Amino acid sequence: MKRFLTAGVAVLAMTAGAALAQDKPFGTDADADYAAKLWSVMEDMDMAGDGMVRSFPYEGMAPHGMMLETLYTSATVDGHTGDLVIKRNYGPEGVSAGEVLDDPGKHLGAVTVMFRREAGFDSDNADWFWVKYLPDGSLDKNPKGMRLAGKVAKGADQGCIACHSGAGDDMLFTTDHLSAQ
Repeated sequence: MKRFLTAGVAVLAMTAGAALAQDKPFGTDADADYAAKLWSVMEDMDMAGDGMVRSFPYEGMAPHGMMLETLYTSATVDGHTGDLVIKRNYGPEGVSAGEVLDDPGKHLGAVTVMFRREAGFDSDNADWFWVKYLPDGSLDKNPKGMRLAGKVAKGADQGCIACHSGAGDDMLFTTDHLSAQ
């Protein structure tokens, strides 16, 4: 009986650990596949890649970039339409709006995106899917080699979700228009 209880506790502990781990990781193959679909949709909408729609850059700050462009729209991925926030991150420190406008490709460091997935994707965090792309549309990685896509750094003290939690219910620092919908 004692042997059975020990084995049962071990199975329960492994099952609980797996269930808890399911909600924390990001950068999984499924996250990377979804991020690739999202990038493709953004390219089709002319929001990414060659010939992308441009806006006037404004002064930014870390971690995003010294100059930024932010675009708000909606997109449809796998039949789901959700809010889409695209932030183009330019650098290096000291770069001017004029320099970015003259040669955006030279100064684009990353494209950070928030896409509101279907209800229940991550109800703790307004169902946002977070992703950081390199300028060519490939996924950026954190220092530990994790791909930055999905529920990025959920439960951590730093990262996308931790920072944007301070922006209120819609998790957006720049506008409250999406929370009014």
